[in-house]
Amino acid sequence: MTDPEIPDLRARQEDEWLAVRCQLGEPEAFDALIVRWQQPLWTYVRRMVGQDDEARDVMQDVWVKVVRGIARLRDGSRLRAWLFGIARRTMMDRLRRRYAAPASVEIDLADVSAAPAESDVLDHELDLAALDIALADLPALERETLTLFYLRELSLAEVADALDVPAGTVKSRLFRGRRLLRAALSLRGRS
Repeated sequence: MTDPEIPDLRARQEDEWLAVRCQLGEPEAFDALIVRWQQPLWTYVRRMVGQDDEARDVMQDVWVKVVRGIARLRDGSRLRAWLFGIARRTMMDRLRRRYAAPASVEIDLADVSAAPAESDVLDHELDLAALDIALADLPALERETLTLFYLRELSLAEVADALDVPAGTVKSRLFRGRRLLRAALSLRGRS
């Protein structure tokens, strides 16, 4: 029987080693960092901003900040939370610039439209599409927390680090996000 923590431990050790190599200025290490983290960061940013062009701009800013800031990363084993934290702060900076006053984003679950007709062959794809649509309709804080925790598989502590909030806040957002997602999916006929 294998220990389920071993892959996570190995990934953390690889991240730590990669961070140290980047801090030493190895060009190959930066290439490896981008290869390893481009897709997970892109998926997170794209889901949060909703548009490819804007996501590309955010990702460019993220990588510039990573290259400039990697020397200040004190604990390489926390690289994953550090990277997602940079991505989040970069998106928030863009939102602040775009909107002079932050607006509260709430959804009215009564406005969620019904899902398209199901077929036996496409049922799984429709479920995934409905989940993606319902997730996109969630308030930004809950969508972000659910994305980091479930889709990017960050631990509670890593999500708290990335979002710069206490772990209790992460738990609250997960609870509220799951409740909203469940309600949206049940309105769409998917549960």
